Amino acid sequence: MVRAWDLSATIQFYTTVLGFACQRNYGLWASLRWDNVELMLSAPNSHENDKAPAFTGSLYFHTDAVDELWESVKDRARICYSIETFDYGIREFAIYDNNGYLLQFGQPVPKRAT
Repeated sequence: MVRAWDLSATIQFYTTVLGFACQRNYGLWASLRWDNVELMLSAPNSHENDKAPAFTGSLYFHTDAVDELWESVKDRARICYSIETFDYGIREFAIYDNNGYLLQFGQPVPKRAT
């Protein structure tokens, strides 16, 4: 469950920029789906004392089409780092959502024959 202070804007970001589909929107929380990934969003509530997003990690998404996804989002989101193939065998990039949460997208690359 990811906190969103502007739930409508967050749903719009995930659906228009990343291609998620909104499965349910109950006003205070929503469920989004992208292929086999389900992401739940929640507005702050009275049980917690959240004042702003305070997640210190990242949400990491595996994809089979990282280059195509990069091309579709690179001009529509704030970039943390551009697409790159890392020594550990993953091609990935990272962006920030409209709340400032870090989202990383990666795809394993085939090992080269030596």
